[in-house]
Amino acid sequence: MVSTALVVPKRQMIRLLHNHHTFSDRFIAHMLVRNARLEADLVDQLFNSSEKRLARTLLLLAGYGNGDKPLQLLPTLSQETLAEMIGTTRSRVNFFLNKFRKLGFIRYDAAGIAIKPALLTIIVHD
Repeated sequence: MVSTALVVPKRQMIRLLHNHHTFSDRFIAHMLVRNARLEADLVDQLFNSSEKRLARTLLLLAGYGNGDKPLQLLPTLSQETLAEMIGTTRSRVNFFLNKFRKLGFIRYDAAGIAIKPALLTIIVHD
């Protein structure tokens, strides 16, 4: 997968937003969704355990809850990367991944991590 970043000068962006209403509508919709996601991530960080944050992150990465058919196999992510994403240590991520695997919520091998919808029970269970 290749990504390209494009820097748009502020004046040009303002002109685009004013002159192209379809683009403006899509851009604003994207920013609102992004803002809501950031707020949800902050609430998650403040009020949920690292176990719930890991479960939520795995489900989000797998595409659960977005209305489309979820991806069932995530590409291989290092435990360090997952730990950085949820704000905990690699050893805690390792512990919870093993727990999720033993409970049958995930399966992982060299191909990646397969996420099962039952992982959602970790989030809703107190």
